[in-house]
Amino acid sequence: QVQLVESGGGLVQAGGSLRLSCVVSGSIFKINAMGWYRQAPGKQRELVAAITSGGSTNYADSVKGRFTISIDNAKNTVYLQMNSLKPEDTAVYYCNFQGLVVTTKPAYLEVWGPGTLVTVSS
Repeated sequence: QVQLVESGGGLVQAGGSLRLSCVVSGSIFKINAMGWYRQAPGKQRELVAAITSGGSTNYADSVKGRFTISIDNAKNTVYLQMNSLKPEDTAVYYCNFQGLVVTTKPAYLEVWGPGTLVTVSS
């Protein structure tokens, strides 16, 4: 009943920029937090950036100063602006939703997007 649709991934040269978007659709009552995670080949999934509905953010040390997460609650969309991309940023990026959805009553739900591939060439 809640779906995440990611877009914006692709191939980019080192030093370039990309903006990822994640649109949340469904019976949403309240977004508590949204996040971007990534998983590189042979590595564990890691948190890249997260934002609460109140606007608090946190970032992985590896992306601080380069990536910016933002959210548009009216559009139920979270963005990840990625600047100064490095080859080590290459990974599948996953959008994560945490919030309340409406069924017969509000219920907490965590939902993952299918992922979008970001490839940074050197």
